[in-house]
Amino acid sequence: MSIEKQVDSGRRGLLVATCAAGGVAGLATAGALVSTFQPSERAKAAGAPVEVDISTLNPGEMRTVEWRGKPVWILKRTPEMMASLASTEDKVADPKSLKPYTMELPDYCDKQSRSRKEHADVLIAVGICSHLGCSPSSKFQAGAQPSLPDDWAGGFLCPCHGSTFDLAGRVFKNKPAPQNLDVPRHMYLSDTKIVIGKDQKGEA
Repeated sequence: MSIEKQVDSGRRGLLVATCAAGGVAGLATAGALVSTFQPSERAKAAGAPVEVDISTLNPGEMRTVEWRGKPVWILKRTPEMMASLASTEDKVADPKSLKPYTMELPDYCDKQSRSRKEHADVLIAVGICSHLGCSPSSKFQAGAQPSLPDDWAGGFLCPCHGSTFDLAGRVFKNKPAPQNLDVPRHMYLSDTKIVIGKDQKGEA
């Protein structure tokens, strides 16, 4: 074999190796580029919207999800729970949610149920007490119970300092908590899928 052919063969091998390496690098770069379009865990923690499937949530049940590092309650209220909201209207400190805690009540939410009118039975609220930031416990059973009044209609009790909230997350009068529980912006993708932290106006 001539020296010229040996050189051509060597060049060809080098060219193939270079192209292969370039292709791998290109794929790696493309993969990295595509991954930048995916929301990172840090971005999610910072407030990316959260999609929730509530198809298995039965009346009287509540599910808790995390949004912006906070617990968000999704409570599917029974007809009896909904009826109780009228009985607590004159017992809560801010029945129309005129004094927001960290966010305004979305304007598409009914003032009494504090939920979207087309899904009035579903309460979506941030489970953080407006007093010192504790997370209240669910006390859905009506009637007299420890730390609760005899005419208790169901709701939430903060274990830290005794603030109580009705089944719309409205704080009762003369309690340490100064404001109602927050209701985050949200929207329905379907009757069984909710996005928390986003509505028709955009992300919260």
